Amino acid sequence: MILTVLNPSTVIKYNIPESGFVIIKVFDVLGNEVMNLVNEKKETGSYEVSLNLSNLPSGLYLYQLKVNGFVETRKMMLMK
Repeated sequence: MILTVLNPSTVIKYNIPESGFVIIKVFDVLGNEVMNLVNEKKETGSYEVSLNLSNLPSGLYLYQLKVNGFVETRKMMLMK
């Protein structure tokens, strides 16, 4: 699934089933880190993080969620 971002900003929603240290980063298609969105301990629950991509060119990006050994990576397409 690809999240399409038509405006330079969007919101990423995620759930944490148990407390842990959460890291969410954005990468370009070459694997270069372009943004660090979350880097802190979170308690169990649902969260949202705002993402502003206005300083990046249109294209494909990946965002990755890491918590307690779990890793999930998703694609997003920025179209300005």
